Amino acid sequence: MSRILILAYGIFSYATFLGVFLYAIGFLGNIFVPNSIDAEPTSSVWTALAINVGLLGLFAVQHSVMARPAFKKMWTKIVPEPAERATYVLFSNLAMIALFALWRPMGGMIWEVSDEPWNAIIMATYFVGWGILFYATCLINHFDLFGLRQVWLHFQRKPYTRLEFREPGLYSHVRHPIYVGWLMIFWATPVMTMAHLLFCLMTTAYILIAIRLEERDLVDAIGDDYRSYRKRVPMLMPRFGKKPRPQARKAELRS
Repeated sequence: MSRILILAYGIFSYATFLGVFLYAIGFLGNIFVPNSIDAEPTSSVWTALAINVGLLGLFAVQHSVMARPAFKKMWTKIVPEPAERATYVLFSNLAMIALFALWRPMGGMIWEVSDEPWNAIIMATYFVGWGILFYATCLINHFDLFGLRQVWLHFQRKPYTRLEFREPGLYSHVRHPIYVGWLMIFWATPVMTMAHLLFCLMTTAYILIAIRLEERDLVDAIGDDYRSYRKRVPMLMPRFGKKPRPQARKAELRS
């Protein structure tokens, strides 16, 4: 594959991500989209349950398997190495698009908060979660995380260099601010139906499993420096206060 095609492929993958990101805000927040997570049910509860569990399982398997170093090593025998991350992002996008298109609302109100100011506070928390999520990706190099840096360096005929392991901003207070953002997004909702609760429970369980897998890979890649980081900085509950800032170390830190 030529350098221009790989660059175009990476740009397409990233553009798809941006569309999915914006649609997800509407889908999970029940705003501006036709089939949101808490829409009126269109099928039986058991049919909806089976479909939704399958969609969430598909995303979890794709997201976890393709992120593992052993899979990447095998996968790059088929996909050009500079396009590996963009391919991972594209497959994640496709899994999310399938979820948006095929999701089945289930009805059954768990809670509904319509009184002010509580509704506004919950929605503000929801949008803060999206802000934390996006900001956290920028702290560890947003474009590397989504594959654009890799295809751009390849286009310029420059070798890919791994990112330095640092603890910038939020990462000095919590090890996984991206997942903190996701948990805020999932649970900060004024409307919680059965389908939404299923989504929250399954994605929260996935996050807790994914953290274990990711941290195992990071310990293998970084060693004692990451073990020390794991001891000093909490996993999901931020701890604020003065901390000594460690020197940067060469390593790859990506979810």
